[in-house]
Amino acid sequence: MLSLIGFATILTIVILLIKGKVSPIIAMVLIPLLGAFLAGFGLGEIGEYFNQGIDQVIDVAVMFIFAILFFGIMQDAGLFDPLINKMVALSKGNIIAVSVATVLIAAVAQMDGSGASTFLITIPAMLPLYKRMNMNPYLLLLLIAGSAAIMNMTPWAGPLGRTASVLDIDVTELWYPLIPVQIIGMVLMIGLAVFLGFREKRRIKEQFGNQGLEAAAALEETPEEIEKEDEKSSSFTENSLARPKLIWVNAILAIGVVALLVSGIIPAGFAFMIGVSIALAINYPNLKDQTDRIKAHASSALTMATIILAAGSFLGILAGTGMLDAIAEDGVSVMPEAVGPYLHLIIGVLGVPFDLLLSTDAYYFALLPVVEQIASGFGTGALSTAYAMIIGNIVGTFVSPLAPAVWLALGLSGLEMGRHIKYSLPWLWGLSIVLLIIAVFIGVV
Repeated sequence: MLSLIGFATILTIVILLIKGKVSPIIAMVLIPLLGAFLAGFGLGEIGEYFNQGIDQVIDVAVMFIFAILFFGIMQDAGLFDPLINKMVALSKGNIIAVSVATVLIAAVAQMDGSGASTFLITIPAMLPLYKRMNMNPYLLLLLIAGSAAIMNMTPWAGPLGRTASVLDIDVTELWYPLIPVQIIGMVLMIGLAVFLGFREKRRIKEQFGNQGLEAAAALEETPEEIEKEDEKSSSFTENSLARPKLIWVNAILAIGVVALLVSGIIPAGFAFMIGVSIALAINYPNLKDQTDRIKAHASSALTMATIILAAGSFLGILAGTGMLDAIAEDGVSVMPEAVGPYLHLIIGVLGVPFDLLLSTDAYYFALLPVVEQIASGFGTGALSTAYAMIIGNIVGTFVSPLAPAVWLALGLSGLEMGRHIKYSLPWLWGLSIVLLIIAVFIGVV
């Protein structure tokens, strides 16, 4: 009964988010609360689970608030304008080139194993370019999500660390066989970027007519023309928010903040808090200007931070009541014995949908041990089970509403969770299945 209530709770939330019927805050606060009541838990117990969930996400929420403020101020000051213009000049308005560049930039940004920092680095720089070229911003999210997820198969990333602890093996040894899978996965992502780039070009022509393509073609200007346009843009904005004379100071500040974020010397929220303080003092020394900049970006920052806190409540209640563990255990136990030898492959194929239903911790700490134990009884090795579940699941990491980094990405881009799931899920699920089949052929699984 507990697993049924938990499954119904999660499924209801996912459906509501996909259909966009209610605010994510309403879905992730009220639905789990009702589920916990139905499961027989009292308000006092639920309050304790809430505290446990909030403890898990509070650092992300704090980081989110000040990250949005920091990158918003950097955008106001014009930090990303030269980068965007340079990328435009290099791509020459080529939609396919921009799509491929998105995959490569996200792969490099994900090297630190943090999805949050990947989105923080890539979206503020790439989103204005997508808008300028009339490209779908959900394509940006899809390409970043797929590329970052494949690069997330590193020893210092969460999934391999969790798996290694469950199987009690060295995480580096666990990673080595996955290196070819990562390489193949990146090649497939580049191929997907090319395909979707062509499709996007066709969509722009159909939706905007020749004017849409002319907007991209207009970017195929000479460097001299681009430089003249930059000068016009600078002169237009110099008296308002842009600070072209401070661009190198702002660049050093942004690099320093990201370096602190990657190094882990101080908490990420504190790093961005410092960055916001310095950015305001340097670019807008007047108190009124500082207040205006905070007000300009506070709405989106606080709105998405409340969603992250609501997600913490959701995860805390489902984990504390035991619903997540019950879903993992009962879901496997009801499967027929005939599928036993192929259980690891079946779970691998369903890995991306599982990302919509289970948190990362529940998938690796609750579901993996049960699947591994049952599969081993049919002669399937523990590593084979682990690789099938990792490859099948990890590609969908940044589509799941249970991943805080996804809400960060949505906040940075101003997009909706439901539309992101509808746009990205089919492609990334298909990619995960293809990678799983390749892993079987090369002997990893």
